[in-house]
Amino acid sequence: MAQATLTISSKNYSSWSLRGWLLCRMAGLDFKEVLVELDEDARQELLLLSPSVLVPRLTHGDVTVWDTLAIAEYLNEIAPDSGLWPADIAVRARCRAVSGEMHSGFYNLRSALPMNLKARHERFKIFSGARPDVERVKAIWTECMEASGGPWLFGAAPTVADAMYAPVCTRFRTYAVELEPELAAYSETVLSWPLMVEWTEGALAEPEEIIELEVEF
Repeated sequence: MAQATLTISSKNYSSWSLRGWLLCRMAGLDFKEVLVELDEDARQELLLLSPSVLVPRLTHGDVTVWDTLAIAEYLNEIAPDSGLWPADIAVRARCRAVSGEMHSGFYNLRSALPMNLKARHERFKIFSGARPDVERVKAIWTECMEASGGPWLFGAAPTVADAMYAPVCTRFRTYAVELEPELAAYSETVLSWPLMVEWTEGALAEPEEIIELEVEF
């Protein structure tokens, strides 16, 4: 098997790094983590989405892929039995749709509720522009859970969709977003997932001097 590396950034702040890392672990890929240090130059390049510091970035042999959904598709090709996507074609299409929606949308939610695993607010006022995004996430979760029966969005095991929405679960916890009981149960399923516990432990261990980003990446 070719040597694999996954370039990531802060485990506390980078939701896209979390998604890529979860996908690689779900696929059973043996990889080495490479951390982009958040000095001021790297911070500016990340905020500008510079091609030289795109994260997450998976390098596997001669293959380099950096877009999160492209990473998911590549991993599905090399590990087709890993269950990243549901087996049923119709369910798989829906899983791709809700994953793509997170991948390309929810800008106001990202801006208003940046990922910060070290923070916890007892109360937090969400500005009006982000509320439709929050409600849309709740609607997606509700529709998926009603169709699949849970405990994950598409049934008994996590899929790409759960990796895509995992950072949202952390945001809802950080900013005390109220959830209906069934959605709170889903969020707790994600947050107590051993992979999420492992990532969170790494985030909490990061040094305090890491610069908090003003824009989610």
